[in-house]
Amino acid sequence: MSGRLIVVSGLPGVGKSEAARRVAAALRAVHLSIDPVEEALLSTGLAPGWTTGVAAYEAVRAAAESNLSLGLTVVVDAVNDSEPARETWRRASASTLAPVHWVMISCSDAGEHRRRLEGRERGLSHVVEPTWEEVRNLAAEYALWTGPLLRIESARKGADDVAAEILEALS
Repeated sequence: MSGRLIVVSGLPGVGKSEAARRVAAALRAVHLSIDPVEEALLSTGLAPGWTTGVAAYEAVRAAAESNLSLGLTVVVDAVNDSEPARETWRRASASTLAPVHWVMISCSDAGEHRRRLEGRERGLSHVVEPTWEEVRNLAAEYALWTGPLLRIESARKGADDVAAEILEALS
């Protein structure tokens, strides 16, 4: 049995976490998200910042590799705004020989994107929700993608529709 790595990426508030959860459920796959891991690291007293963020990516990579090596499919939910972040998943794919599928979710309607961002309640007490201005700054610095990538526009779609589009593309 061979697993695959599905990496769902995008800015905070575009709907990637809900879509990733639905894809994982439909595939009976492992869902791994960066933010809950970062939350756990911060709850131990680690300082917020770049190092803790990288540690969260590496912890999720290790969990992904462990599950991929068992032949399970893994759905990773992460912003993946830089090449070093994306290289994390390339390494996981290479070390387990699991194919990686890249998904980029965007929301081109700024009003809808902001409404989603500011209206979400994730129950995290240590991971601070980004402001709209911070998300706009992140968007301006988001590294361009190279290579095959499934792009999904979520502005007028719910999580079920986005998940269905991902599942259709993967089949």
